[in-house]
This record gives sequence, structure tokens and C-alpha cells, in this order.
Amino acid sequence: MEILLIAVAAVVAGAVGFFAGKSVTDSRTQARLVAAKATAEDERARILAAAQQDAESLRKSEVLKGREEAIKAREEWEREEAKRRDEVDRLERRLQERGEALDRKFHLLDEKSEAHERRAAQLGVREKQVEAQSGELQARINDVQHRLESLAGLNAEEARRQLMHDMEEQAKAAAAQRIREIKEEAKRDAEREAKKIISLAIQRIAADHTAETTVSVVALPSDEMKGRIIGREGRNIRAFEQATGIDVIIDDTPEAVVLSGFDPVRRETARIALEKLVSDGRIHPGRIEEVVGKARKEVENGMREAAEEILYELGIHGVHPEVVKVLGRLKFRTSYGQNQLLHAKEVAILAGNMAAEMGFDATMAKRMGLLHDVGKGMTHEHEGTHVELGYNLAKKYNEPPQVLNGIKAHHDEEPHLFPESFLVTAADAISGSRPGARREMFETYVKRLEKLEEIATSFPGVERCFAIQAGRELRVLVTPEAVSDEEMTRLSEETARRIEAELQYPGQIKVVVIRETRAVDFAR
Repeated sequence: MEILLIAVAAVVAGAVGFFAGKSVTDSRTQARLVAAKATAEDERARILAAAQQDAESLRKSEVLKGREEAIKAREEWEREEAKRRDEVDRLERRLQERGEALDRKFHLLDEKSEAHERRAAQLGVREKQVEAQSGELQARINDVQHRLESLAGLNAEEARRQLMHDMEEQAKAAAAQRIREIKEEAKRDAEREAKKIISLAIQRIAADHTAETTVSVVALPSDEMKGRIIGREGRNIRAFEQATGIDVIIDDTPEAVVLSGFDPVRRETARIALEKLVSDGRIHPGRIEEVVGKARKEVENGMREAAEEILYELGIHGVHPEVVKVLGRLKFRTSYGQNQLLHAKEVAILAGNMAAEMGFDATMAKRMGLLHDVGKGMTHEHEGTHVELGYNLAKKYNEPPQVLNGIKAHHDEEPHLFPESFLVTAADAISGSRPGARREMFETYVKRLEKLEEIATSFPGVERCFAIQAGRELRVLVTPEAVSDEEMTRLSEETARRIEAELQYPGQIKVVVIRETRAVDFAR
């Protein structure tokens, strides 16, 4: 029982202690909560005050910033407004000035209009006066014209024609006199220098031309060889003529055979082949064909080597092998007996020397002079003139424009586009017309002289004419009463132009017109 009481007392004491402890704990917790609440209130108040202070500062800053921006915007607007006002003022001033200018112009136009009206009125009055005066003048002119016609015995149309004829004659005389003065002035300045340049160019070359004909003679060791050349029933000579294209003439000439043909290359091939056959002694159709083939190659090599040698001597490089081959064929081509390869070389040297004297391109002038007649190496095999053939050949193998112009211009088929082409033409004339360079048949020579005299005598006023110096000068004697001194220049020029158009001749022809007046009387 006591134990129970003790237990109960212990339980009661425990409960009392628990509640007492709890009460103390609650009171302490309540005190802490009150203290914490007070602290939180203070912190809240402090934070709220700080926030209010920051908000007030921020508000003030934004207000200041807004005021500054407003002030800037207002200043910017004021500046823009000032600019606009200035622009408007300037435009107003310009409009005012323009208005004043227009007012002045209108005022001037009004004044001019009034002046024009006054002038128109005055002109109307004057026009009436002029019409009246012109009527009077026309009547007087008609009266004077009738009087002149009655005095002169000519009507107005005849007098007009007579006056026009007199004026034309005076104009022709003045023109001829002016032409003569210009020619004499040009000759005084140019003739001396031209003679000097040409003489220097000619002195620097030494020409050695050989005359080529249409036949070649082959010497034989004996007349017995003629029979071997003919062969049994003529088979050898037929084979030879067929292989070479050259006629073999065997006559009574002792120890000689004549080869005849117009193609100099084939004739030279035949000559070499026949000499080899005669030297070897074996003459039969098979051997003939073989030897002719070798001779043809030998001739081609000789022509090419001759052209290359001249190119080397002249210092000309870069010529296409085909052009060199055609140029070499000129070795066996002649014109009026003048060897064309040597003629081309001579023209190149002359043109180069003259170009050097005058300060032009001497190398190009040599190239143009050497190739100016290259087409003559193709005329035996192709249709066309040597100018066309040479131009096409040079153009095909990219020769310079100067060379192309030199080929065509030296026969006046196109204008001279380069100064060197004039020199090539002059050098060609010098080479062809110098004494001993060319020769022509007697019949052709006589026909040329007759044609010269026929051209000269076809002009009115020509009394007689004479072709002298082997047809290189034509002297024309005119009737003094029919041809004046001024018309002599025109007559010589027209005669020269007709000779150029109607005749083919080497070099140049000088036309001299002579007018002579004589007064004869006798003392008795």
C-alpha cells in the first residue's frame, strides 16, 4: 500500500513537474517570441524606411533625368525650329528676289515689245519706200540693159555666158599659176634633199644583173652524144621532154644541144639533168627519170639557198619557209631581162638606205622591198596578178601590215599607208629604170613611143611632140595662141595622168611642155 502510495505520489510529482516545466518552457518561448517579434518589427520598420528613402532618391533621380531630357528635347526642337525659320526666311527672300527679277523682265519685255512694234511700223514704211525705189531701179536697169544690148550687139543671156566664160578662163589661169608656184616651191625644198638621198642609196649598191632568155645551151663532148640523147626511135628524147616539160632542139650546131622553154625553173632543171646524163653516159628512160628528179631537188635547194643567203645579207629574220621558197623561185624569173631576185635585193637595199637617211625603220623597209614582188614566183602555177598572189601569200604567213601595204601600194592598188611604202615604190622605180637594168623588144619599144605621141597629140593646142631618151621623156610643143603660160602646167599634168592610166612602162616618163613665141621681121 505504501508502495502504491509512493508510486502514485511519484506519478503525481512527475505530472506536476512536467506541467511546471512545460509552463516555464512556454513562458520562456513566449518571451522569446515577443522579443523576436519586436526585433522583426524593428527590422521591418528599418527596411521600410530604407526602401522609402531609396524610392524617394530614385524618384528624384528619375525626375531630374526626365527634366534634363525634356530640356534637351526642347533645345533640339528650338534649334530645328530656328533652322526651319531660317530656311523659310531664305526661301521667302529668294521668292522675293525672283519676283523682282520677273517684274524687271516683264518690264523689259514690255519695252522690247513696244520697240518691236515701233520698228515694225518703221519697217513697213521703209518696205513700201524700197518697193517703190526697186520698181524705179528695175525700170532704169531695163532701160540701161536695152541700151547696152543695142550698143554691144549682145542680149543679156549672151553677155552672161561671155562673162562666165571670161571668169572661168581667169579662174583656170589663176589656178594654173598657183599650181605652178606651189610645185616650184615644193621642188626647191624637196628636190635637193630627194636627189641627195637617192644618190646616196644608189651609190651604196653594186648591181650585177644577168640577162636570162628562153633557151639554154648544153655543151656536148662530141656530136656522137646527140644520137645517144635521141635514143632508139627517139625514146630517150621523148622521155626527157616528158619528164622536164622542156623542148630539146638538136640541130647542126656542133657539140651543143639547145633547151627551149618559157619556165626558167624547168629549163634549169633540164639543163642540170642533161649535163649529168652526158657526163655519166648512161642515157635511157629509167635513168632519165631518176636524174631529172635529183636535178629538180638540186634546183629547189639552190633557189632556197639563194633566198636564204640574201636574207642573211640583208639581216632579215623570221620569214616563213614557204615564203622563202617562193622568193627563191625569183632566181630564175626575169622581167625585161632583169633578174627578179637580184631586183628584189636591189630594191631592199635602196629602200633601206633611204629609210635610214630619213630616220624611218630601215629593217622594215628592207623586208618590204625584198618581198614586194614575191608573187612573181607563183605566176607560172597560179591564176592572178603577181600583186594579188604576193599579197595573199604574205597575209597567209602573217607578214606585218607594212609588208602587205608595200606589195599592193607599189602598183597603186591601195593607198600608201606607211612612209616606208613610198620608199619601196621609189626604190622599185629606180631599180627598174636605171640604165642597163632592163631591156625590151624592139616592137614593144616602138609601140610604146607611138602611143606616147598619140596621147600627147590628142590634147587641143598641141602642135608637135617628140619622145626622146628611149621613151623616158616626152617633149610637147604647143601653139602659143591656143595655150597660155598658165595652161601649160595643166596640160603637162593631164598628159602625165593619161600616160599613167593607159601605158605600161618601166621607171618614169618626164613630160615637158614647150611654148615659144617668135616675132620675125626683115630689114631691106
